[in-house]
Amino acid sequence: MPEAHRTDPVSEAFESHRDRLRAIAYRVLGSHADAEDVVQEAWLRLSRQDSGTIDNLGGWLTTVVGRISLDVLRAGRARPQVALDDQLPEFTVMLHDAPVPEDLVTLGDSVGLALLTVLDALRPDERLAFVLHDVFAVPHGETARILGKSADATKMLTSRARKKVQVAQRPASGGHQQREVVQAFLAAAGNGQFERLLQLLHPEVKLTAHTPHGQFVTLGATEVATRAKTAGGAAQGHAATVNGRPGVISWSETGTPLALLAFTVTDGRITEITAVTDPAKLALINLPDPA
Repeated sequence: MPEAHRTDPVSEAFESHRDRLRAIAYRVLGSHADAEDVVQEAWLRLSRQDSGTIDNLGGWLTTVVGRISLDVLRAGRARPQVALDDQLPEFTVMLHDAPVPEDLVTLGDSVGLALLTVLDALRPDERLAFVLHDVFAVPHGETARILGKSADATKMLTSRARKKVQVAQRPASGGHQQREVVQAFLAAAGNGQFERLLQLLHPEVKLTAHTPHGQFVTLGATEVATRAKTAGGAAQGHAATVNGRPGVISWSETGTPLALLAFTVTDGRITEITAVTDPAKLALINLPDPA
């Protein structure tokens, strides 16, 4: 930031809110690039506003960012697919042996790729209401003003959105059963059991791989099973919980992270896999130390 801006109290106040504003816009829009655009527009509007007329800067900025994000959604300009943004989903990772706090498996705290995908299925006003209230704890009254609705209508909107998200994200089987499916998949991959891999994969499974050469998406059980046969070494990793879902971390002998895998299991089959093997992106994830 230029020297002139650092001594500007309005700029300093805005910078103190920037991270939160960016986080709100990203969770609403699903795109880092769009989130940055929204935050920049909020700054431009603030710079044109008489700051003396703003009683609560944080609330004012949240309102502005919320309304701009809603306009972007309604105009269809957002890029909700994280894969198109070539950004790494946010991961909360714990080794399977460690206790997993209950809130890690609640929807409000699972703000990675799976949640963004589900939010994309909501109407724009439902998505904004859910993100503001359930993820960022913005009171219904403030959310209502942003949406231009009554507080009661906003409560109903948020409740409806929450139910839709919970239904979409509800595991079809318990965590133990899901992990058994993942372990069976890794064992089949390590043993080159192609037919067994096909049994464990949903026909429309999606594999998103973050590699040193870029991000690649593979669709379909046959294609994913073919790739999995060459990645059997992941079976030697340590079981982990990634955003409340089964995963695996593997390290080199020197303790350097080699790969992180995260799985979504529905009705006894794997429907989605996220694999991170890019050292630069692994370094950005707060991974636990090797067991």
